[in-house]
Amino acid sequence: MTYTLFDFLQLVGSLGIFIFGMKIFSEGLQKIAGGRLKAILSGMTRNRLTGVITGFGTTAITQSSTTTTVMAVSFVNAGLLTFVQSTGVIMGANIGTTITAWLVALFGFKFQITPIAIALIGVFFAFLFSSNSRMRNIAESMVGFGILFIGLSFIKDAVPDINSNPAIFAFLDGFTEYGYFSLLLFIVVGTVLTLLTQSSSAATAITLVMLFEGWISFPIAAAMILGENIGTTVTANIAALVGNVHAKRAARFHFFFNIIGVTWMMIVIFPMLHLMDIVVQLFTENPISVMAGEVESRANATLALSLFHTTFNVLNVILLFAFVPYLVRFVEYVQPDRGKKDEDDFHLRYISTGVMNSPLLAIEQVQNEIQQFTGIVEEMHGKVHELLFDPKADHEKLKDRIHKLEQDTDLLEIEISDFLVRISEHANMEHELTERMRFMQMMINDLERIADIYYQISKLFVKMHDGKLNWPDDAQAEMVEVMNALRAAINNMHENVSKEPHTVNLDHAIELEDAVDDLRDKFRDTHYARLESGVYSTRAGVIFIDVLNRLERIGDHVLNVNESASGRRLKAMRIQGKI
Repeated sequence: MTYTLFDFLQLVGSLGIFIFGMKIFSEGLQKIAGGRLKAILSGMTRNRLTGVITGFGTTAITQSSTTTTVMAVSFVNAGLLTFVQSTGVIMGANIGTTITAWLVALFGFKFQITPIAIALIGVFFAFLFSSNSRMRNIAESMVGFGILFIGLSFIKDAVPDINSNPAIFAFLDGFTEYGYFSLLLFIVVGTVLTLLTQSSSAATAITLVMLFEGWISFPIAAAMILGENIGTTVTANIAALVGNVHAKRAARFHFFFNIIGVTWMMIVIFPMLHLMDIVVQLFTENPISVMAGEVESRANATLALSLFHTTFNVLNVILLFAFVPYLVRFVEYVQPDRGKKDEDDFHLRYISTGVMNSPLLAIEQVQNEIQQFTGIVEEMHGKVHELLFDPKADHEKLKDRIHKLEQDTDLLEIEISDFLVRISEHANMEHELTERMRFMQMMINDLERIADIYYQISKLFVKMHDGKLNWPDDAQAEMVEVMNALRAAINNMHENVSKEPHTVNLDHAIELEDAVDDLRDKFRDTHYARLESGVYSTRAGVIFIDVLNRLERIGDHVLNVNESASGRRLKAMRIQGKI
């Protein structure tokens, strides 16, 4: 045997080049899609059939069924999708992932694309440094496409030659002599291979190369493809470990859906393989046997395997589509809801499953989480309003609730900041995304500060209540007016953080903040007049002006959030004399 450790390391390195090329190709496609990818995702919520189309389209764009399924689990965990709605997306992702096999089979074996791939890199490499982001993204995807097929060529060269390494072939051949049991064994091999590579695309490419080089027969390769369909479900199940019961059910559905598909396919495996042989010979007039040693026959075998992969996934969706409600009930049975958490228990809703393959989608998660943050701020405003002005309110209970919300915002700031750091470590980040992340960091800092101030106000009021201090009616009315003006500003902020930066209306936000400033100035004067006339005690007056100033500072932070949502810092620009 002439195959050495160095040869094996070359094979591993070749696989690394292939996966790296796939990664760059996928990221480039996602950046090119941009907002259109978000529009495709919005189709998830319609019905199961639309979900299948959405899952297929998203996987075709991202070139990663893992991205699509993990994203579906994440959306279920966030409440953006129901468990039932996610089933269509998952089924569509199974079909979409077969595109990679066709790309590899057509361009990697049927045609000699390696010289073209190298030329492609030569043409587009310079555009990686272009100032035009769209051209840069296109260049990135084309360079990734070229690296992918260079890696595939290296894999083909690194796979040991049969004639030079008969011992390896004899070892593999020894496991293929058990008929049906051999197929079951190689289903396990395909599953393990996918787990090791953490990429069904890479596992499929390896299977295609082994088939092309004659190391395995067509039936064995088909069995490995079935195993890879099982292995690809593991990533989503891992992502769901930190999710809620609905996210876990979505991941379990993916697993059982593919297991059922593999089970029925194994019942009809031999007639199906015979059908693939007939179809390929019909169009190519060559058998798919790879043992004859003919290059054309071996290339046809890879096409037949790709056809088998697609046929299996399409038929599985068609056959099980009507039975999805029953499968859903089964998954709900094996993954029961063991009691709901206390609704007061805080948890991240949108980014609990980790960083996605796409920075754009990850930032969408952060934006949704920031909307949850502003929702907490709105609730805190309502609780403080109730604490200040409702004589029948349970002051201690309200203060405890406000304190709980303030603690939640501390956790939100830490978790979102950590997530933003992990996104920033992503390779080839666009400048626009980096800038948007900086502004998101500013937003959560300001929001956390708002929550701190509300909690401080609640403590001031409880202190005043314990001291049996009161404000006169006119002071109470003034504070209500300031709180109402601030509520309008906070509601507007909550709307703005859900928008794209260029659609945020800062003029209206500035008007609302100016209104709070004007009321602070106006009521500060009336406060001093009341102190001079002895309308209320000095201690009550000190708390009044303290609360008034803190509310005005909240208005400043609200405007900061609006400016960050728009991607501009107008206050800083005004100070610098730029506007």
